[in-house]
Amino acid sequence: MDIKVNAVVLRAVDYNDNDKILTLLTPELGKISAGIKGVKKAGAKLKFAAQPFCFGEYILTKRGERYTVINCSECQNFYDLSLDIKKYFAACAATEVSAALTYEGDECAEIFYALLRTFSQMSVGDECSALIKFLVFAMRKSGYGISVDDCTECGSSLINAEKLRFDMDAGAFTCYDCGSGAGVSRVTYNVFRKLDGKSYAEDFITVDGEKRALKLLREYSAYKLNAEFTSLSEYIRLI
Repeated sequence: MDIKVNAVVLRAVDYNDNDKILTLLTPELGKISAGIKGVKKAGAKLKFAAQPFCFGEYILTKRGERYTVINCSECQNFYDLSLDIKKYFAACAATEVSAALTYEGDECAEIFYALLRTFSQMSVGDECSALIKFLVFAMRKSGYGISVDDCTECGSSLINAEKLRFDMDAGAFTCYDCGSGAGVSRVTYNVFRKLDGKSYAEDFITVDGEKRALKLLREYSAYKLNAEFTSLSEYIRLI
């Protein structure tokens, strides 16, 4: 049985001499694995369909529980992301977290289209802000939202607080004296506020603020999903 799906490549792994196994994200079927044959050969017709970040209309055949790619029409390949090392690892970080948050058979249209928008934003602009926004959105849609409102314990405003904590279990910031989580800077909190479209203290937006926010997102994602995010760690090292 053949099926047609819109999909974006999250991962491609070598298999046999000339084949690959793709991890594809689709809006309707969620995350699926599919083999693609002969794409490591020079001049292979479907070589583009196994490239990182490729977005296309894939024709799959299914035998038993296994999918195989038999054709693909490219919609957009986002190839330019691979030409800049920072953009490349930022995009890899987005696909890495997408893979951890999605499952076969589960509809994930919102994450799918958010990922495509993020690739587009990274291609033409600041990949760091785009990555943070995507990670916050994807985690929220998967039930792991981060609250950037007032202290969840006492209700006090945190915008100008000198010390804060972040509760990994609740995914929320608190006053330093109210909470028991790890200490975080007000710079990190205000970056989250800014990128979430909320009011923030301009004085606490610093050059390294986004890097601090990404470090917190990495620790939070690893804690909630029990996974390591190597591409995200590499991107943080590069910026």
